[in-house]
Amino acid sequence: MDTVLVVDRLAQQIANMRKARGLTLVELAARSGVTRQKLAEIEKGSPTVSINFYAKVLAALGAELQVVPARRPVFEELQEVFR
Repeated sequence: MDTVLVVDRLAQQIANMRKARGLTLVELAARSGVTRQKLAEIEKGSPTVSINFYAKVLAALGAELQVVPARRPVFEELQEVFR
């Protein structure tokens, strides 16, 4: 599986959780102890962001990272990778 797709999926899940909880970037950044800019990078799927920052944001959302077997990407996910 492509690493870009893995990071994109994680980024999308984080953004969806934030929005579902009614939080702004600023609010979640404050709760997680990261800057708004770093959180924006995370939600964009930046491959240079340390896993530690992802962990802080996930903890603030009351979530955790789980490793599961890869699944094939759907068409929409592939479109995002090649934009």
